[in-house]
Amino acid sequence: MSKPKYLGVTHPIDLNPSNEDEESLANDLLETLKQEGQFESEEERKKREMVLGKIDKLVKEMVYRVSLKHKLPESLARECGGKIFTFGSYRLGAHGAGADIDTLCVVPSHVKRENFFEVMTQLLQERSEVTELTAVTEAYVPVIKMQFSGIDIDLTVGILQQPTIPEDLDLLDNNILRSIDEVSVRSVNGSRVTDEILRLVPNIPTFRLALRCIKLWAKRRAIYSNPVGFFGGVAWAMAVARICQLYPNKCASNIVTRFFHVFSRWKWTMPIMLKNPEDGPGQFRVWNPQVYPSDRAHKMPIITPAYPSMCATHNVSQSTKQIIEMEIKRGLGIVDKIMKREASWSELFEKDVFFRRYKFYIQVNVSAINEDEYHKLHGFVDSRLRHFLAGLEDTGQFVLVHPYIKSYDHEFTYKTPEEMQRIYAGFHPAKQSSSSETATPAPDENNKESPKTTAVENAPVQDNVESTTPADGNSEGKIYTSAFYLGLPLIKRDRNASGRRRMDLSLPTQEFIKLVKGSDVWKNDEEMAISIRFLLQEQLPDEVFGGQPRERLRFSSSKKKPKKRSSKSEDKKSETDEKAAAKKAKIAEAVVPSTSGFVESTGSKQSANETNGQSNGSSNNSLKPAADVSIPAPVPQAPRSGGIRLKLLGSQ
Repeated sequence: MSKPKYLGVTHPIDLNPSNEDEESLANDLLETLKQEGQFESEEERKKREMVLGKIDKLVKEMVYRVSLKHKLPESLARECGGKIFTFGSYRLGAHGAGADIDTLCVVPSHVKRENFFEVMTQLLQERSEVTELTAVTEAYVPVIKMQFSGIDIDLTVGILQQPTIPEDLDLLDNNILRSIDEVSVRSVNGSRVTDEILRLVPNIPTFRLALRCIKLWAKRRAIYSNPVGFFGGVAWAMAVARICQLYPNKCASNIVTRFFHVFSRWKWTMPIMLKNPEDGPGQFRVWNPQVYPSDRAHKMPIITPAYPSMCATHNVSQSTKQIIEMEIKRGLGIVDKIMKREASWSELFEKDVFFRRYKFYIQVNVSAINEDEYHKLHGFVDSRLRHFLAGLEDTGQFVLVHPYIKSYDHEFTYKTPEEMQRIYAGFHPAKQSSSSETATPAPDENNKESPKTTAVENAPVQDNVESTTPADGNSEGKIYTSAFYLGLPLIKRDRNASGRRRMDLSLPTQEFIKLVKGSDVWKNDEEMAISIRFLLQEQLPDEVFGGQPRERLRFSSSKKKPKKRSSKSEDKKSETDEKAAAKKAKIAEAVVPSTSGFVESTGSKQSANETNGQSNGSSNNSLKPAADVSIPAPVPQAPRSGGIRLKLLGSQ
């Protein structure tokens, strides 16, 4: 049977080339991406190549040392080899300035995984260029994370069942998968999938330009993160590659436009596939929803093209699916205007307003006094936050649960046990600068300045935060801490419902804390802490706004005609503004109750409407606050004048 003359699982939709105006828009896109810093300089390119060369030598040295430990003669130990392969955005040629490099180390069979993580970590620790070194051995794909000469590197390992690794090794040969374990298959497939994507697109330069555009859009709209449930880089790449297959002769501006048109109408019961799954050696599981019920549960399946085919988007939840679909529809409206010359490409890349979007948020704080242990804890929580999201979804209280894709990371110095406890609880010193802030602030992702955080100067120390004084008894030291955020739009309450509204978040909160503290990365309660806080939008720290306005945006489905203001209404508005300012001042002085029991939140209808900016006679277009919140974690108490007021229900 002859092979089809097209790439993909179906015939192309349109074989016509782009016209001159569309080509001109593609050139405009290229210039916009250059202005946005999406291309690295020649100096940075050479630096990356130099770093990769050093890592390749370290891998060969690691294999040599392990070979000697296994009693191999020195001459044979030198012949065992070892080789690195890049994958992800760097290998696809769609990386921007400052992007990380995903790197695979291929080693022979006698090098065990524990040998790799032990010896390779030792070699890297000896290098002065290496910082922020963290080995995440319990991840789905075990990885060593580090900065090498200022470049972020993710190092994975694939162990092949052969005594040596030749320099001309072809990873696309399915025979290399014979007899290797599933963890190594997942590691090796990172590089195999990347190479297959490049083989399956009709025009690589067009694909790369369109992918740069979609990656920047996804990052700016805060939907670029596989761990928390959005699409990762490989998933976005496969989605763009599929559009390139359907429109093989179009330029990048057409590919981007078709991307939004096709996926705004996509029926997600049908997976995105670049080619039909194939069989291969071994008994590896291949994605098949007709056989495996778990595969049928995938919300937005995008299937990798290399054997064994897997779902690259298995982390997508119902909430993140809704968010991705909403952002694609928003993008569709903008690209249609761009093609008509009614908008510019920069409008597509406007930043999301996550921290101004919702009235309620949850802040997950994790802290540790040892830097290496902190990085392990941070990596674990980042990879498991989606479990907390699923638990909150199951409460049925929210329209969706919206995770933010970045954490806000800090290094603080405490002088007293009380300061330590406050930092553990999520209250950061107001005037203390952070030496490491790796998160990308929502308004300005290129802002490298040390952020300032909102502190509650006179808030009392909680009597049951998830840690105590350091085990060594020293009252002064450093704390490394991270804050993760979830946005919570509440389901509208039935107008006919009576009594106070109750929202019990205790079960998912307790289960998530138990998950974290039961993991191998959790050392003990004296040197690590986790706290979970329920926040009003007004209580978010200043750093998340990056100097931009803090006011919450009001989204309404109905548009009302503005009314002319009388002098009385102007006076009333001024008085209302003064009350609002006083309310925010009181919120900033909120205290935190004990975490030893549940917390109840109460609020009158009048205060709820005032908080929403409504009068008693206004429509209920915006979300009302919860009347009762139960959460066994540090929760800030709002003022009595409105919003959410908290009091203890008792111990558990």
